[in-house]
Amino acid sequence: MQYEKLEIWLRSKNLAIDVYRELAGLRDFGFKDQITRSALSVPSNIAEGMERSSNVEKARFLVISKGSIGEFKTQTDIGIAIGYISQQKGFFWMNEAEQLSKMLGSFINRLKNND
Repeated sequence: MQYEKLEIWLRSKNLAIDVYRELAGLRDFGFKDQITRSALSVPSNIAEGMERSSNVEKARFLVISKGSIGEFKTQTDIGIAIGYISQQKGFFWMNEAEQLSKMLGSFINRLKNND
C-alpha cells in the first residue's frame, strides 16, 4: 500500500502505538478513550485518504488527520496538567504532534496545488 511508505503515516502510527502503551493502565476511561481515539485517527485517516483516487479526496482525509492531531495535542497538554501524562512524555508527544501538523499542512498544500 502506498501510504505505508509515507514518513507521516509511519510517525503517526508510532505515536498512536506509544499513546496506547503509555496509557494502558490509566483508570480514567473517558480521558483514555478520547486521547487514544484522536491519536489513532491520524494514521487511519492518512491511510484512508491515500487509498482514494483523486487529490481532492486525499486532501479531505488529510485535513481530518490535521484536526485530529490538534485535538491530540490539546488532550496531551491537559493530560500533563492533571498528572495523567509525565512532562517528559507529554512534551515529546506535543512536539511530535506539532511536527506532524506541519507535515500534514505541507502535504495538503501539495495535493491541492497538483489537482
